[in-house]
Amino acid sequence: MKGNLNHQSNKNSIKGVEILSIGTELLLGNILNTNSKWISEQLSSIGVSHYRQTTIGDNLERLTKVIQEISLRSNLLITTGGLGPTPDDLTTEAIANAFNNHLFEREYLWVEIQNKLSKLVINNENSSLRKQCLFPENAQIVNNPRGIAPGMIWNPTKEFTIITFPGVPSELKEMWKESIHEFIKTKFSDGSIFFSKTLKFSGIGESSIAEEIEDLLNLRNPTVAPYANLGEVKLRITAKSTSKDDAIKQIQPIKEELERKFTKYIFGEDDDTLSSVIINLLKDRNESIVFAESCTGGLLSSSITSEAGASEIFKGGIVAYSNEIKQDLLGVPKSFLDTHGAVSEEVAEKMAIGVKNKLNADWAIAISGIAGPQGGTEMKPVGLVYISIINPNNKHTNIKKLYNSRRNRCEIQKLSVNECLNSLRLILLSNKG
Repeated sequence: MKGNLNHQSNKNSIKGVEILSIGTELLLGNILNTNSKWISEQLSSIGVSHYRQTTIGDNLERLTKVIQEISLRSNLLITTGGLGPTPDDLTTEAIANAFNNHLFEREYLWVEIQNKLSKLVINNENSSLRKQCLFPENAQIVNNPRGIAPGMIWNPTKEFTIITFPGVPSELKEMWKESIHEFIKTKFSDGSIFFSKTLKFSGIGESSIAEEIEDLLNLRNPTVAPYANLGEVKLRITAKSTSKDDAIKQIQPIKEELERKFTKYIFGEDDDTLSSVIINLLKDRNESIVFAESCTGGLLSSSITSEAGASEIFKGGIVAYSNEIKQDLLGVPKSFLDTHGAVSEEVAEKMAIGVKNKLNADWAIAISGIAGPQGGTEMKPVGLVYISIINPNNKHTNIKKLYNSRRNRCEIQKLSVNECLNSLRLILLSNKG
């Protein structure tokens, strides 16, 4: 960052921090906005709350207006995007317009840009790249170690600060670490931090959890917040404290209470997935597993192999989508298929036996169902799924699930995979040692 910042701290008068993401491509859905998520995490790590995120397209008038609006309700605005050399890169111009300021060229920035780029790229003094050298007169320049578009820190008014970043995530992160983290921590943090622990649940719905923990959901610090994903519920416990160790101490009693209430349903924490949990459980037992899949078409195998360490427990799988493959590769008798149908407990069990024997594993899971949207009947509707799990002693656990037919094909497949993994988790836990 060029120059020293001599602004007085706003710690005692913080109205709010906002993030403004700029780019029509974000509104169109062409690019996923990961910058806001990352900035939010960084702010939380230094105890700075932010209250609003806005996404806006590349329009000078609308951009100018929203900056003016934010300046009236917040102390700090962090922008990403719109700092490049093209006509639709309007961020710095809009910021100046919002406060009736002029832009001035920083000559040394043009020298730096030329040094960073090949002379073949810069072929004349009127290059559009010079646009990236224009800033309000009193703005502090934020160096961009990974790109050519600098950012800035500017106080257009006494109680309002703007920090600008380019939209390229790698550039933003380097600039944050090099210059901005310490600036925001010093100027806008009260010295506290936010620390979170997330518990993950399977086999129980968000509403059922909420009914059991109404008192916890009303806590102020730490806070407990539920989040539902397809086939999974998360409870995030967040403490605000002066240190990570103290935050962990605040969180621990709540975590232990939840673990007592929902022992059967909590499968992991933070970055754990059902697949990673299964891998670790089987590794501890020095046991292997194989899959035979029909309606999930390899999704179950993919869920395991997406996790590190899968090769230590997963030997392989067979996608037996047609009846011929079920017969030829898995040894399902034609009489079973004719009598019970491919989607049946009997066929799922035979598939599990076949894949376990063929691939020589300790455990096997087979799954067959109707994912839709076509193929259902009155007796076997869309959403009907059969799962068979066989343990090293050839004991079967058979499961029948009927998912809501309003679920789409991908949702039924994903829910089926979750059911396979969670059912296996419970079996493994009940047979520990």
